[in-house]
Amino acid sequence: MPGCGCGEDLKFDGVSPAYRRVLWIVIAINFTMFVIEMGAGQLAGSQALKADSLDFLGDTATYAISLFVIGMPLIWRVRAALLKGLSLGIMGFWVLGSTLYHVLILGVPQAEIMGAIGFLAFAANLASVLLLLKYRDGDANVRSVWLCSRNDAIGNLSVVLAASGVWATGTAWPDLIVAGVMASRFLWSSLQIIAQALREGRSHSADASAARPDARSTR
Repeated sequence: MPGCGCGEDLKFDGVSPAYRRVLWIVIAINFTMFVIEMGAGQLAGSQALKADSLDFLGDTATYAISLFVIGMPLIWRVRAALLKGLSLGIMGFWVLGSTLYHVLILGVPQAEIMGAIGFLAFAANLASVLLLLKYRDGDANVRSVWLCSRNDAIGNLSVVLAASGVWATGTAWPDLIVAGVMASRFLWSSLQIIAQALREGRSHSADASAARPDARSTR
């Protein structure tokens, strides 16, 4: 059973048939929503929808990498978490840069499409969150999956709020503001994942160094 993660040295590492099944389900959910939301973002001219669709794509890759490294030595799981953290950071900078660019070219997105797809995306991510809830505390690899799903559900509500703002104001500013906030959220999650992965990597190195003298003494 996953540990509480409250200062414990041993954390759930994902080695569980049930966890693997959950990952396959959320991979399918996230890739499907990436395709739907990117198309809707293009149709509606919404930066927030496009940013959220990239989040779904990033999560699909995150879950696939997480699934691949389950059961591997800690050092490989740490490296996978670092890769995911760096990728999330790159995504955040891309969305932030794209949003700043669109500030100069204000086209008003279609609020109705934004709102409808935002609700659909929220339902998809809420399903993922509920599936992953009991696995939220684990090593950096497992925790990165939880952080992505939790943040996505929050981001989807932000898209719905942005759609309401666009409809009420008749301007693109609510859409752009939400896209900027989402970019900041990507960057913060990236820092959290990388920090935990680095801590686990240092702990692994220290344990390995401490074990080497013991190994020599037993010869």
